[in-house]
Amino acid sequence: MEIRGAMATPGQDAAGRPRRSTRERLLDTAGELLAEVGMDRISTNLICERAGLTPPALYYYFADKFEVIVALGERLMDRQNEALVRWLDRYASAGIHAYAENNEELLRETAEITEAEPGGVWIERALHSSPRLEHVRIESHRYVTDRLTDGFQPFLPDRTRDEVWLRMRMLVEFGYVATELLHAESGIARDAILAETARMQRLVILDLVD
Repeated sequence: MEIRGAMATPGQDAAGRPRRSTRERLLDTAGELLAEVGMDRISTNLICERAGLTPPALYYYFADKFEVIVALGERLMDRQNEALVRWLDRYASAGIHAYAENNEELLRETAEITEAEPGGVWIERALHSSPRLEHVRIESHRYVTDRLTDGFQPFLPDRTRDEVWLRMRMLVEFGYVATELLHAESGIARDAILAETARMQRLVILDLVD
C-alpha cells in the first residue's frame, strides 16, 4: 500500500511549516544579502536572483533597493517594539523601580531579536549610514520614547511629561547605541556591555524618582 505524505494546507508548505509570502521571502533574502555584500553592493537584481524570482515580482512591492531596506528596517523595529510593549505590560503593576531593576531584560531581548533577524545587525548599520533611511530609525525611537513615557509618567507625579519624554528619548538612543556595541566591540564581553548599560540606565530612571 502506498503511503502518501501529508498534504500541505493553505498557508503551509509541504512540510507543514507556515508559508512565507513573496514579500517576506524577498525581505529575508535581502537581509541575508545585506549581511554578505553590504549596502553599496546589494541590488534588486541580486535579491531576485537569490530569491529565485523575476524582477517584476520585486517591483510589485518595492520601487528600488532603498525601499527594500526601509521595509527591512521597519520590520526589525516593529519586532523590537513588540518586545518593548510586552516588557512594559509585564512590570506595569510593580512600579517604576521594577522597570529600573529589570531593564537589562529588555536590552537583552532587543539584542536577541536583532541577531535572529536575517541581516539584523547590518540593517541597523544601514539605518545609520544613509540619510534616505534614517527616518525609519528616528520614527521608531520616538515611538519607543512615547511608550516609555506613557509607562513611567504615572509613577512620576512631580515630573512634567516633557521632562520624562526628554529623559526617555536620551535613554532610548543610548540603549540602542550600547547594544550595537555588542557587534562592533570584540574587546568587551557581551554580558559586561549589557550589565553596564543596564546599570547606567537604571541610574537615569531612578534619578527621575529622586
